[in-house]
Amino acid sequence: MRLGGCNLTCRWCDTPYTWDWKGESDTGIAYRAAEELHALSVAEVTERLLAFGVELIVISGGEPLSQQDRVLPVVQALAERRVLVEFETNGTVVPSDALVAAGAHFNVSPKLRHSGVAEDRRIVPEALRRFGQLPGVAFKFVCADAADLAEVEELVDRFALSNVWIMPRGQSPEEIDQGMRDLADDVIARKWNLSGRLHVNVWGSKRGV
Repeated sequence: MRLGGCNLTCRWCDTPYTWDWKGESDTGIAYRAAEELHALSVAEVTERLLAFGVELIVISGGEPLSQQDRVLPVVQALAERRVLVEFETNGTVVPSDALVAAGAHFNVSPKLRHSGVAEDRRIVPEALRRFGQLPGVAFKFVCADAADLAEVEELVDRFALSNVWIMPRGQSPEEIDQGMRDLADDVIARKWNLSGRLHVNVWGSKRGV
């Protein structure tokens, strides 16, 4: 489930249609802003998600934790049906105790300098420390090249982050494959994890339904 709105403005964002109504990102993705967001009730959202018949629902954005109070009833309803929920977040919003108590999991992706966003907006110490206290949290960093790994290392040391994943920046299978090759040795040397982008390898930059 992808929610609209974001508190950051990453210039390479691959989902600018969730927040960039002015066309300020540099991805070249075409969209019509008025057709992107649709207001739905908690009951409608829950029904649609349960209809997938899966054991895990990922809630992404934009920045989904900006709407965590509104989406909490959906998470609670899914939990009652034993469906796990994972949030993909940029790590700038502290998760509520109620959301944690509902069993939500978190995939935290702090943004680096190449995002074009000022550090005081993209790095929120209180939020990162809170995520670091939660069990099962993964910290994923999008890296353009090996030089970005030094910046990641600074953040890992500063906030004592564990379960670190590195994902190459790219929107085509060729870019992802090259990024994996460029980053692999340095990631392995740091004993971090390396991740590709399976949906890009399968479908390229094509949007889903």
